[in-house]
Amino acid sequence: MPCCATQISLNPYLLLLQIQHSSSSSSSSPSPRTRRRRWCCWPQNKKPRSISISKTISSPHLPRLTLNGKSPIVSCGGDEAVSSSLLASQLEREVRVVGLVGEGSISPLKGAPWEEVMLHTAKRLKWIDESFEMHVFNDGLLGSTDDPMVKNLQREISNADILMIVAVNNSDSVEWILKNCGANVPNIICFDSSPSLKNKLGGSVVGTDSRGTLFSKVTEILQKNNDNATAEVVQTVSEAWDRRNSDDIRFCLLVIINAYIRPVSSLKNLRSKGFKTLNCMVTNCGSQILNCLLDPNCRKALQCLNRCSPVDQVCNYRCIASYESPSLEAFSLCVLQKHNCLELDAKIPDKPYVPPMFKFRGNDLDHETAEDLFVGWLGTLDWSWRVVAGQNPAYDQFPCQYQLFYRGKARGSFWYEPVFQVMTLEGKLVWRRRRYRVKRGRIPGTFNFSVLDNGVVSKEFWTIVDVADDLGWGLFHYSGAAEVAGQSYTGAVLVSPDGEYPNEKEKLRLVSALEKCGIKEWELYKVDNCSCEDPPLGIPAGSSLHSSSVEIKELK
Repeated sequence: MPCCATQISLNPYLLLLQIQHSSSSSSSSPSPRTRRRRWCCWPQNKKPRSISISKTISSPHLPRLTLNGKSPIVSCGGDEAVSSSLLASQLEREVRVVGLVGEGSISPLKGAPWEEVMLHTAKRLKWIDESFEMHVFNDGLLGSTDDPMVKNLQREISNADILMIVAVNNSDSVEWILKNCGANVPNIICFDSSPSLKNKLGGSVVGTDSRGTLFSKVTEILQKNNDNATAEVVQTVSEAWDRRNSDDIRFCLLVIINAYIRPVSSLKNLRSKGFKTLNCMVTNCGSQILNCLLDPNCRKALQCLNRCSPVDQVCNYRCIASYESPSLEAFSLCVLQKHNCLELDAKIPDKPYVPPMFKFRGNDLDHETAEDLFVGWLGTLDWSWRVVAGQNPAYDQFPCQYQLFYRGKARGSFWYEPVFQVMTLEGKLVWRRRRYRVKRGRIPGTFNFSVLDNGVVSKEFWTIVDVADDLGWGLFHYSGAAEVAGQSYTGAVLVSPDGEYPNEKEKLRLVSALEKCGIKEWELYKVDNCSCEDPPLGIPAGSSLHSSSVEIKELK
């Protein structure tokens, strides 16, 4: 990641923890806690006499025998054994999605047409799993009964696992959908569409709010009916959609696939190991758990994480960045990194494949020159680059991002230190800094990064996609994974010396570079570079900058 590495998904095992404070005169027996209830914590001026930790399993996402049933796929912490052959067959099952958008409708993603956004989503689903098939139509074709595309749409809907309806408000289109789609499709989700359209999850109707969107007060209704698993899916999807970005649009579909159709490998950290996880934590990390719970910031981080979906990287990292502390780092280092109590695994994504630039200023790019491009303006300025915009909603949206690339004192060593601001969830503006070790990749212009971030190691593969000859701007792509957190990610950052967007004459070259990454310009987040006073910059004494193979004056 450009500025922060690890999306530590602590939620799966936070659900296993229950804290009991026993007074000297009495003790109370522990009661089960659900995800949405607050932790029981002792007063800060008193020490607990005892702490008991028991398991509460509420993850609804381990596959069971029934697909497309009424309830989400349920985990019982090992009480319901699922055969490996059944799981394997589910993982190979093709998932069919149909997207239906309002003709000519415009998205909030920098005014991109919804049809273009959904077609791009279909392409990006393939990066997760080749067996995810999504077909996109607009409702303008519904006015013609003779159009062969209508028959094609009907055929796709009859075989669909999910129908995603976006910005459909035409009364004739709504009538057609109600007539043709209600019975056959087990999962229907409607966004920014007519309230007359009905949402369905797992074959059961779920309410719609006045905006024609999931879900308003639906979560409260489901919880009153003891349907907490569905309520959790509803809330996760609704919150993700409201963030209005391409990653979260895809995430909405992945959550529903994982809950109601078949497991999604990238969301596997939703599946708790039950008592085995708990036993690992208590046996190996008891003191770290206690220290975390006694530390106000660490405790706030756990409470905050417990309100996030385990796979919601945006929500999770906001909690981590807001409340990071030595106690939280020690907690994560022990539970996740050292002992892998959740038994998770994640690999760096191999899609999309992004080729590096092969020439710079007319010459073949070599390893030393590629490193010099990273070093960039450091020496002339106090930083290598400033981030103008980024694609990943969890990590590229932080304000005032500075990049520091430099050669270390040890021969062949190379380092990257991002410096960035975080607006904490309590409204405080704070500076954060990370330190990555950087190794050359096999091909010049590619690099392997690694960092210990809040107790968890992340490994990333970076590519220099393009850099202007005058170093007026650059585009860097990254793919990464926090292995023991069970999560992987991709993104890209647009950089310049002053944090300003490249001028219009660079537009075609920039768009071409983004296309190599599989990114549309409307996916980029503009970084807020307005209030960046006194950044904690500087590099270690004895570090060096550009290599002797490139004249420093050429880089100015």
